[in-house]
Amino acid sequence: MQLSLLQCQSGRDVSANLAYIESQLELLPRTAGEPQLVVLPECCLLFGGHESQQLEYAGEPGGESTVLKEAMSTLAARYDIYLVAGTIPVCATDGRVYSRTYLFDNKGHTLGDYDKLHLFDVDVADGTKVYRESDTFCPGEKITVIDTPFGKLGLAICYDLRFPDLFRAMRLAGAELIALPAAFTKVTGEAHWQPLIQARAIETQCFILAAGQWGAHNQGGRETWGQSMIVDPWGRIQAQKEQGCGWVQVTLDKSEQEKIRQQIPVLAHNRFSMPELRNSSD
Repeated sequence: MQLSLLQCQSGRDVSANLAYIESQLELLPRTAGEPQLVVLPECCLLFGGHESQQLEYAGEPGGESTVLKEAMSTLAARYDIYLVAGTIPVCATDGRVYSRTYLFDNKGHTLGDYDKLHLFDVDVADGTKVYRESDTFCPGEKITVIDTPFGKLGLAICYDLRFPDLFRAMRLAGAELIALPAAFTKVTGEAHWQPLIQARAIETQCFILAAGQWGAHNQGGRETWGQSMIVDPWGRIQAQKEQGCGWVQVTLDKSEQEKIRQQIPVLAHNRFSMPELRNSSD
């Protein structure tokens, strides 16, 4: 079984972003007949669009982003891949949108979805300086772990990486792998991206599949870190792409995972209560 992450440099042109993803799927290194799990970055179809553009693609309140979702579903079926489809804006009932990732099987069927729980409302010493995702996005209200041929797959998005309780909750729900579509800023990524990913892998004893955006977007209006990577349950980097766009790929080998979990049984030893998701209005 193969795991593949695509590192992108997406912009505001949805058609161009979709065309790039498909062009890379045409080039995807693969072994015939071997199951393939592909993870795309956060905002892979629409990066940095104004709120009105997010809403344009977000569908009806309480519904789904049908145009972008169908495009991703079509790619999954066309290229015979299981696809963690980056993030897609989906209209919420309060006028904002959810940042949602879908998991499609290799026939294009939806296996599950996840809405980003933690929104990036911070000040950063870069060209953008102030990030307020909550102005446009609505936080999700659920944790997602999905049965797949690759194992039980948890879903998280970008800033979620800083919240270990979410990752512990996914492990308690049976996660063996965790996919993380992301668009870390260059400043925060340089400081924290790699150690956070390795920490979450070691803590949960899961594979972390972290697919990132890279480089300058929209004429330099935003710069992201990149360094997409696959980290194993011991915290070892199995593959990474520090810069540039393209694929990060490994063959999944879960032979050591159960041994690691048996030798260091952190779930059994943990004396703290199980993490509980608070309502976003609390």
